Amino acid sequence: MIFGPRILKTGLAVTISIYICMILNMENFLFAGVAAILAVQPSIYRTWKQLSDQVVTNSLGASIALFFIYFFGVNPISIGFVIALMIGLNIKLKMENTIPLTLVTALAVMSATGSENYYFALERFLAIFIGTCTAIIVNILVFPPKYKKKFIQDVNNTFQNMSLLMRTGISNELKESSYHEIDEKFKKDLIKLEAQFRMFDEESEKFGKTKRLNTEEVALFKQLLKVLQEGNELLDNIEEHYFQDKTLKNENKIFDHQLEELIKYHEYLLLKYSGKIKQEHERIGGNILKEKNKFYDQVLEFYHLNKEQQLRHMIIASSIVDYSFHLEKLEKLIDQNQQ
Repeated sequence: MIFGPRILKTGLAVTISIYICMILNMENFLFAGVAAILAVQPSIYRTWKQLSDQVVTNSLGASIALFFIYFFGVNPISIGFVIALMIGLNIKLKMENTIPLTLVTALAVMSATGSENYYFALERFLAIFIGTCTAIIVNILVFPPKYKKKFIQDVNNTFQNMSLLMRTGISNELKESSYHEIDEKFKKDLIKLEAQFRMFDEESEKFGKTKRLNTEEVALFKQLLKVLQEGNELLDNIEEHYFQDKTLKNENKIFDHQLEELIKYHEYLLLKYSGKIKQEHERIGGNILKEKNKFYDQVLEFYHLNKEQQLRHMIIASSIVDYSFHLEKLEKLIDQNQQ
């Protein structure tokens, strides 16, 4: 079992928030723990946004709950109406992420019964506020996100699966079950990378140039993701189109060789960005890309020999060229970043 930073931060936030409530002699400390669990966010920007949104929606939820307690009392109908109303208001305010904690606040306030229900309602609201603020402070100060290291590590791991798929896509060496298993893992990792990039691109846009990420690094990370997306599209085209038509003599060898060279180039770029390439080998990418035009000319020759059967293969060839163009762009960005 692996305990990641977010898991540890959540546990720490719950512990601290409950201790604060106990020091203040608040009986409803469990609500602080629930609030802390729901408030931990994966990025600094989302943490700050969560704080401002939670202050608005929790205050609104507590106020509406107290209003209904005073005028309509506490009963299943009033509770259900308040819950529906709060969901609608959160959506209207475009604060959907705060819905769970806002509903907890409303339920906590309305579940206070007896002559002292207003006191208990306010105490529960305060406990939730303590839990939310504690979680946000812990999220910022403890194990702050290391965007660059995590993203590069995930890019390399995702590339390894793509490399295996690309090297065996034409040769068809892998068992079908093994190929689809690796392909499924690759696509899931790619989706996670896309979500990760959106997260720190959002943070860079909102916070501007920071020590964590600057504009050039965001552009480079975007291209690192883009070449993987192009590779994914190429693999999909190979699976959908390549084996639907008969292949001509030496055609498999030409496609397989070009894919092998581009994967080597992609791997070389990742190593270059990591600073693992010797200076005398820093221009081998240009030699690989010189083969691009030769490859496309060979594919055109096959196409002219049998246009009907080779049309699908032209789709794959176009994807290969797109992939190579984006690799060239990646190298330029790496060179700019390392100057």
